[in-house]
Amino acid sequence: MQRDAIGRGRARYVRLLSAILLTAGVLWCSGTAGADPVGTQYYLALGDSLAQGFQPIGGPPDGVLADPGYNQGYANELFKTVRGATPGGLRLVDLGCKGESTTSMIAGGRCPYPAESQLDQAVAFLDAHLGQVAFITIDLGANDLFFDCSFDAACAVGRVMTNLPYILQTLQEHAPGVPIIGMTYYAPFNVTWFQNPQAGRAAALQTAQFNGILRDLYASSGVRVADVGAAFAITDFTTTKVLPGVGPVPLSVYNTCTLTWNCTPAPLGPNIHPNNSGYELIANTFATALRGLWPRV
Repeated sequence: MQRDAIGRGRARYVRLLSAILLTAGVLWCSGTAGADPVGTQYYLALGDSLAQGFQPIGGPPDGVLADPGYNQGYANELFKTVRGATPGGLRLVDLGCKGESTTSMIAGGRCPYPAESQLDQAVAFLDAHLGQVAFITIDLGANDLFFDCSFDAACAVGRVMTNLPYILQTLQEHAPGVPIIGMTYYAPFNVTWFQNPQAGRAAALQTAQFNGILRDLYASSGVRVADVGAAFAITDFTTTKVLPGVGPVPLSVYNTCTLTWNCTPAPLGPNIHPNNSGYELIANTFATALRGLWPRV
């Protein structure tokens, strides 16, 4: 009897501590220390370093407790766009994690979360705010290739095809009726065009093929797609634009050089992450995909 009572007490303590940690994390991510007013709704951003808003100029620490003053990623830009068109309270909760893959989002281990994994943390937040989440954005898959599978495309595709539907189904079960927008990727390695034009085109084509898989997976789950690959014109090697200091280059390469840090010399580059202009374009692509799914956009 006494042992059962102690066990129940411990369970209550763990639940209380988890709730405190979750609330603290949400308030930190949202950039506020006050109580939410009645009627507040949330934009939940999930995914990898792009959702987190990473840039080589500095930013948040890894993990859920990101610097609330960091406002240079696509989630922050989309939030500002939507909030500007939204009467009443809307708050951003950004759980993005640098290096997150579909595997680590489920199992955890890449960033610290009170609920262990990003997916667990998202589920805890959704359960605690049922009916208060306006929409969810998510970008995943690139790090399955870069980190988990060491650029083995077959390995990465297999993991994404297994894990991404499970992640989306889990989110939908805990956020019924809430719009979810996924995204395709730009092609950072098309800049190998400068050394080998054929290799640059091949890199862009590989990204386009991977994006096709992502689109199919999102579509089969009833999730709309922000087609960032199309917005970056990753397969357009016919149109040319003048890159300052270089001359005419294919539009695909021009966009990577002007919208990411991948053509920037050291110490800030080369780095595959978007710059402010790139994140703004990604945010606008999400906003376009969100229209008609949430009436205030």
